[in-house]
Order: sequence, then C-alpha cells, then structure tokens
Amino acid sequence: MTRPAPEKAMNVACVGGGYIGAGWAAVFLAAGRDVVMSDPAHDGEASARRIIDQAWPFLERLGLANGASRERFRFAGSMEEAVESADFVQESAPDREDLKIELFEAMDAAASAETVLASSSSAFLPTRLQSRCRHPERVVIGHPFAPSYLVPLVEVVAGSETADDVVAWASVFYESVGKKTLTLRREIEAYIANRLQHVVFEEAAALVDEGVCTYQDIDTAMTAGPGLRWAFAGPVTCYHLGGGKGGVRHMIDHFGWKRGESAKNELVGAVDAMYGHLDIDDLERWRDENLMVMLEGLKQPPGRD
Repeated sequence: MTRPAPEKAMNVACVGGGYIGAGWAAVFLAAGRDVVMSDPAHDGEASARRIIDQAWPFLERLGLANGASRERFRFAGSMEEAVESADFVQESAPDREDLKIELFEAMDAAASAETVLASSSSAFLPTRLQSRCRHPERVVIGHPFAPSYLVPLVEVVAGSETADDVVAWASVFYESVGKKTLTLRREIEAYIANRLQHVVFEEAAALVDEGVCTYQDIDTAMTAGPGLRWAFAGPVTCYHLGGGKGGVRHMIDHFGWKRGESAKNELVGAVDAMYGHLDIDDLERWRDENLMVMLEGLKQPPGRD
C-alpha cells in the first residue's frame, strides 16, 4: 500500500468512541471521507451516531458539510477490522497511557505500514505511545479540543521516532478536513494549549482558596474581560495592543521585562513578523470589530436572562 496524498486520504478509521471520537467521525464525514469506527463500549455505535447527529447541524451552518453524507459512516466489529483498510487512523480511547501504548501496538500490527496512526491524547508523550510499535515512524499526536467537531485547533506532536514526512502529512490532512494545526518544535507533556489552560485554572483555584473571589467571579473575570480578546487575538497580540500606539515596545518599557535580552528580542521580532505591515490604528480597528462580533453574537446559558 502506498500512502495517498493527505487531501486524497479517503478511508479514515476512528478507534475508540466517546464524545471526542464521535466528534472526530463527524468532522471526517463532513469532509467527504469514508469513516469506520470501532469502540468496545456496549452502546458504542448508538452513542457515536447520536453525537454525529448532534454535531451535523453545526457543521452544516459552518459550511463544512456541504454535499457530505452521514451514510458514509460504518461501525466495525473490531479494531482490526476498522484499521485494516484505513489511510489514516484517529485513536480516541480513554486517556490512560498504558491502554494507549497497548492499543498502538495492536493498531500497528493490524494496519498497513503506510497508514498514519494519530492519537487524540491530551497529555502523553508520543515517544511513549510509539514505544512498542514495529513502525513507530508513522505515529503522531493529533490533539483536538472538545467539542472536536467545532473547535478548530489540532496540536500535532512528533515522537522521537516519528518521521518528518508523517508530521507534515498529518498536518496537511487535518487542514484538509477544516482544522487549524500547530506543530510543536519538540514533544512535551500536555502540549501547549492544555498547559496554558492548566496555569490559568490553578491560579483561579488559588485566588478562591485565598478568599479573594468566588469561582463565579473567576468565570465573570475571564468571559467579560481577557477571554473576549483571546478568542481572536491571543495573549501575545493582546500584549502588543496593550502598549497603545507604542505597541509591544512601549509595553516592555513601561512594565519592564523579567526575561533576558534574547527572549525580549524574540518577542519583538515575532510581533513585527505578525503585524509589522500594519499601522497600529488598523490593528486596533480590527480588534474592535472582532470584539463587536463577540459582544453581539454571544448567548447566555439556558435559563439565564
């Protein structure tokens, strides 16, 4: 079997169901792929179809399911049956490292040597997951965020034995089904976005524990404050905009810089690469327009005025 170009990889297997696995199945179906799933849970097929049906109207509203069909979904009787003809496998079993290591060993034995094997792991090192595979070079992390059918980010992480061409292939494949990928320069537990989330939540829990605020206050502080901006700008861009007309350079001069000169130059260089072609007035206008989209479009939780 020769590995097809990522955009032409039509046979996709989802191993392990649940909310993440079925969400992935919906994404692949919406992108016009043939999807076969395996899940040892007694209600695995019914649960998967229910989640796919739940996701489908949202995928249609986003224009990601035009001309696609849920009829291209099939449930397999075993993992081996699911992966035997797959071009790409997305594993979404429970987040237990020992289970995933065993599962990757079994998938590696059952799938063609050219099939790319990806894990939805939220924390584990791919070097560990590929450690018992005969073909570790085709194992990669493709970490999504729930709901996996809506949130676009996929973190692609290579293990010590993952081939560079597999990392590139997986990134293009995810982009071809509507995802936004970022590739880590090196593997680290919990990757990037989860590590950022964990830092914020640990500080939130500390503030509550110290009697500064309540957990409801934490959510209000984030959703009515920086969370609105982070949805489209991110902390680096917000740091730059926080400097007013002087941008990131004024921000550093005014508030100081705790890291070394090299790190400061890297930050300034990154901001210049992203926004050096824009006048700060144009960037502020872009920020304000996006904030208006957020403020006008957000809905309150059910039952709240």
